Amino acid sequence: MLLIADPGTPAALAERIAEYLPQRLRSRDRLERRWTTCVRGKPYLSDEQADFADVIHAVDPSSEGEDIVVYLTDLPRREDTLPVVADVSADHLFALISVAGVGGVHIGHRVRTVTELVIARVLGEPELMPPGAARRFPCVQIEDGIRYFAPSGLRRLRLLSGMVRANRPWRLVTGLSKVLVGAFATGAIALATDTIWLFADTMGPWRMGAATVLSIVAMILWLILDHELWERPKSPEERDRSVLYNTATVATLVIGVAILHVALFCLLLFTTCLALPPELLSPILGHGVNFSDYLTLTWLLASIATIGGALGSGLEDDAAVKEAAYGVRQRQRIEETRRRSNEAG
Repeated sequence: MLLIADPGTPAALAERIAEYLPQRLRSRDRLERRWTTCVRGKPYLSDEQADFADVIHAVDPSSEGEDIVVYLTDLPRREDTLPVVADVSADHLFALISVAGVGGVHIGHRVRTVTELVIARVLGEPELMPPGAARRFPCVQIEDGIRYFAPSGLRRLRLLSGMVRANRPWRLVTGLSKVLVGAFATGAIALATDTIWLFADTMGPWRMGAATVLSIVAMILWLILDHELWERPKSPEERDRSVLYNTATVATLVIGVAILHVALFCLLLFTTCLALPPELLSPILGHGVNFSDYLTLTWLLASIATIGGALGSGLEDDAAVKEAAYGVRQRQRIEETRRRSNEAG
């Protein structure tokens, strides 16, 4: 069996599935049959709405030495508004699985379940299907095979969470190293100003919370504008897709920037406790200092520093930030597909 996967989350899932499937698919009635799996990381799908027949033609599973070919993509496939989980062609011994369609929770288990389901369908061996999988994933007949949809209930939210998970927002933090350094420097400079100490002591939780929200929003807006992450539909037909892509991008940035903010808060809290002894703060604040005062001061410093980090985000390499945008990755994928086509021609 050959598992083909797009780079990123699909490739990581394919590697884990390749270790798990051979033993899982051994039929008790056919103990002599031995399964072997291999993984190839290569993006074939340039458009999430491509016809299944076009995908089969692009992959050309009949040219492969393996009996069954399963292609895992992170692109969200839909039929009208229904998220598509998988397309299966028993005639071509081929299946296409949309990782985004399974959702963002327990993604490894769900993708394994769908993979077993489509392989059982390709082989025509229902006993290999995971228990309850056929009922959980409704299917319809299409021109080139069988199409499986996401389970009913919160389908759009499930698709959105799957897209955000495929974007891997936690990697945005490591990609924004320059932002973190710039933000920390901004916070450290502000720490030396006694006016900031007084502001933190008198602002109150509501104003501090508003400052935090505004700083995070400023960072997200700057990332979107400076790195051109916003999708603009070129036609009315593309409007719904652009809304979905932009929502996934914003959700990814919110998670990534929130993690960055927490990391910055921890760094500044350590620095504040180390650099400002209570004997220095008490005369300025006019009262005794305890740990809650350090938390409040760090809270304000982190908000100020995040705004400073937003300005520093323009220094980042586009590739580190654009991984968070589905639309940008799709444009890169289309360009790569065209380049390969030109080289082949």
